Amino acid sequence: MDCGDYTYIWQHDDWPRWRYDLAELAQPLAEVSLAQGRLLGRLADVGSALRDQASLHALTDDVVKTSEIEGERLDVGSVRSSIARRLGVDIGALAPVDRHVEGVVDMVMDATSNRDRPVTRERLFSWHGALFPTGYSGLSKIGVGHWRDDAHGPMQVVSGPIGRQRVHFDAPPAECLERETARFLAWLNAPSREPPLIRAGIGHLWFVTLHPFDDGNGRIARAIGDLLLARADGSPQRFYSLSAQIQRDRSAYYAILERTQRSSLDIDDWLAWFLATLARAVAEAQVTLDSVLVKARFWQRWGSTPFNERQAKLLNRLLDGFEGKLTSSKWAAIAKCSPDTALRDIGDLLTRGVLRKSQGGGRSTSYELGDMP
Repeated sequence: MDCGDYTYIWQHDDWPRWRYDLAELAQPLAEVSLAQGRLLGRLADVGSALRDQASLHALTDDVVKTSEIEGERLDVGSVRSSIARRLGVDIGALAPVDRHVEGVVDMVMDATSNRDRPVTRERLFSWHGALFPTGYSGLSKIGVGHWRDDAHGPMQVVSGPIGRQRVHFDAPPAECLERETARFLAWLNAPSREPPLIRAGIGHLWFVTLHPFDDGNGRIARAIGDLLLARADGSPQRFYSLSAQIQRDRSAYYAILERTQRSSLDIDDWLAWFLATLARAVAEAQVTLDSVLVKARFWQRWGSTPFNERQAKLLNRLLDGFEGKLTSSKWAAIAKCSPDTALRDIGDLLTRGVLRKSQGGGRSTSYELGDMP
């Protein structure tokens, strides 16, 4: 595209000839690969049931956080139930799931479970339709299952209140999308000439720069990145969530995207950021695996002990990472029982050593899991 003034990356004459210095990226590439190897080595030793639990956690994080990046909050329990059903993982009672949650889960699961299938325009259209099953984004009706047409003006990424909005990026015009998406998909489906992790970073950046849909471009770009990471790992199972790490670094993510999209086709800075973020995602997965192993050891120790439904529910909440302190009032609210019933449940667990009182003062007594022998 020759547009004279090169405000955005897609306007350069040699678009999309991505350039990067592999020697400069060799160290972060090696560090990520080493971290992935260590994680997969640990997972190889824990057995299929625990691997499934770790994968369930990573996929739940991925679905929830890829939506949260765009300001949309999904119910974690519904997401987890939807994924557990697909993986065949028993998590006890399943939470109700709405079709919007199912749609996001469908997209993420298809991207990773079917990583080796060609990515076609029809497949991307199906992902887009899954994200917007009603044809609306919030209160706005959008075009679903086809490229945007710019009928209401050029596609722009903006922030700020109406009247004082800041334009971060202008996407390529709609009239170019058939040609540009065809070129992208041909690259995506061709044998790789780049290192697999570099390819994942390029695929994410390239798609989000095209911004071919009315909405949902970021989520689909991250799904494409996940698909390429699954190809790089050689496994449909996901044990780390790049989207969750991007959410933690959300401001930096948008800043590096804007800087890259307003720069040249030398994308070393973007790839360095992408690899560093991926390394942190893998490190976080090690922490998650630790919690999965703690949960497994807990139920090995207490699995034969009879707990009522409320106790089992709250114990699993603690094992999954309870936010804040567990008090009797929170127990009653979560278990939907009376304060007296909550105190009896807790007292029983204290007597058996399953729970103990947390150390430290405070106006309310709080509780935590007891030590395991």
